[in-house]
Amino acid sequence: MAPRTGSIDLTRSLLAFNTINPPGQEQECAKYLGSLLESVGFQIRCYEFAPQRTTIVAHLNGISDRLPLCFTGHIDTVPLGATPWRQDPFAGEIEGNKIYGRGSTDMKSGVAAMIVAAIQLAQMPTPKAGLTLVLTAGEETCCQGAYHLASLEGVLGEAGAIVVGEPTANYPWIGHKGAVRFEIRTQGVTAHASMPEQGVNAVYKAAQVILKLQAFDFQVTPHPILGKPTLNVSTIAGGLNINSVPDRCVIGVDIRTIPGQNHAEIQQQLQDLLGGEVDIELLDRAQSIATDEKNEWIQSVFKLIEPYLKTHPVAKGATFFTDASALTPAFGYPPTLILGPGEPEMAHKTDEFCYISKLEEGVEIYTEIAEAWCSVRPWKVGRNIEKTSN
Repeated sequence: MAPRTGSIDLTRSLLAFNTINPPGQEQECAKYLGSLLESVGFQIRCYEFAPQRTTIVAHLNGISDRLPLCFTGHIDTVPLGATPWRQDPFAGEIEGNKIYGRGSTDMKSGVAAMIVAAIQLAQMPTPKAGLTLVLTAGEETCCQGAYHLASLEGVLGEAGAIVVGEPTANYPWIGHKGAVRFEIRTQGVTAHASMPEQGVNAVYKAAQVILKLQAFDFQVTPHPILGKPTLNVSTIAGGLNINSVPDRCVIGVDIRTIPGQNHAEIQQQLQDLLGGEVDIELLDRAQSIATDEKNEWIQSVFKLIEPYLKTHPVAKGATFFTDASALTPAFGYPPTLILGPGEPEMAHKTDEFCYISKLEEGVEIYTEIAEAWCSVRPWKVGRNIEKTSN
């Protein structure tokens, strides 16, 4: 395989844009990518769900009525964290086979690889099927940009298949868990700390809530690929000062869901478990996605990737969610793959990096997938994806 130096340069260029979310401010990075795609013939449309929170939809037309292939990735990143970085997080510094920076794995390397593959496709003879790129803002905060697009009538249209460039070390995953996040509040009665019997301690109530949550059983059958749902008590805050009985406590709960679970039903389960004195508020949610591993396109991509993995892939899924939560339903539930050059274990970490060899390999894989879909191999596409009621 020939080296893809363009993908390295583009990744470094993307890392130089500070798109840490919050606040995000993806506009400059999005417009830069849009200009690259527009220069080779893509039609570009920009959408903002808030000032400077720009998502790009780019489309390259084909000459047949076959639905386009969609590549999608996000351009926002998570904060740097409290631990000092050894590398400059915005310089794209290279050491050996590694390129460092915030977003190098999650997922500016994947976006760069998609852009390079898309440019190569655009420079070939007119493809039979079109290619759509959706480059989103706000993914790290529960897919804000993708859900905004999905809410706009007539913006996305349809897609025959979706590739999400999240970090998988170029291993094809066929689904991911969803998420639902709640704020659970306990109320008490304040009093002087020297006379606790005069009050009702909301923190003690919260402690009992946490113990119940720790032992909670969803009572659902595990998904064959995604396994069991999970619950994590992530935050707790209560009391105003140390010399008073706290009259309020707030718990943050993160639940990762599987197909078949309903967010409203989960909330009711928690309410039944914890009782009527506890207030539960839904904060965010993202839908779980799973494609049938027997889908013809999925198996064709598995076959295509065999030489890179040196084995036939087996069906796997992600514990985290992606923009497919919003885009797969909006596109009419086409088969969806999560496939990107970043290292899953490096996402959100200090001194985050991506292997350059995986980045270059990612360009090759994306190019082969795009060429096969758009101009070479006439695969049939089914709609055998598991719909959920989330």
